[in-house]
Amino acid sequence: MQLQAVILDIDGTLTLSNDAHAQAWVEAFAAYGYEVPFEKVRPLIGMGGDKVIPKMVSELSDEAGDGKKIAQRRKELIINRFSPDLSPTPGSRDLLLKMQKEGLRLIIATSATTEELSGLLKAAQVDDLLDRAQAATSSDAEASKPEPDIVEAALSKLQMEASQTVMLADTPYDIEAAGKCGVPVIAFRCGGFDDASLANAAEIYDHPADLLAHYDDSLLGKKELVAR
Repeated sequence: MQLQAVILDIDGTLTLSNDAHAQAWVEAFAAYGYEVPFEKVRPLIGMGGDKVIPKMVSELSDEAGDGKKIAQRRKELIINRFSPDLSPTPGSRDLLLKMQKEGLRLIIATSATTEELSGLLKAAQVDDLLDRAQAATSSDAEASKPEPDIVEAALSKLQMEASQTVMLADTPYDIEAAGKCGVPVIAFRCGGFDDASLANAAEIYDHPADLLAHYDDSLLGKKELVAR
């Protein structure tokens, strides 16, 4: 199959934000009297809040009570405190420009909320290349990654088959979600996960600049995808 489009994760993939998300969870839980260590929540970054909250405190849900308040507080922290200080991953803008020049359609698939996305795109320094209309967010999915809903929503918005797409991402939860849809993943280590965690990716690079340096030899450059 000929590659036609690229599905993009943003946190840890285009923006160095995974540590910030973990810290936001720590502070949001603490605001309501729950002690959640950074080291415990950091490996879960890449999942949506509907998954993270009950994994941290089993009796909580993001739909009611303290869990709902914690989810809202985390979002406020990301938007108002953390996003303005985030940095792009190395080479993220240049890679997007290259993919656009090659005629590939781009769409974001993220567990972030629509409200968070504007700040994250600005932090990635790609807000002039992508906008919220080119995104599938938590509002487009009943369940977050590693469930396939957000990737399925991105495919629906593209009006393309999985066999025409590749996803760029940084967590095992992205890889699992994409895999359930038959979408191969090019993974980046810059999200903080090791190669063992990313083992089900089709390819692994350090960051977008590394992929750009090897573009012609990558799935993006070859543009020929093996049906899965």
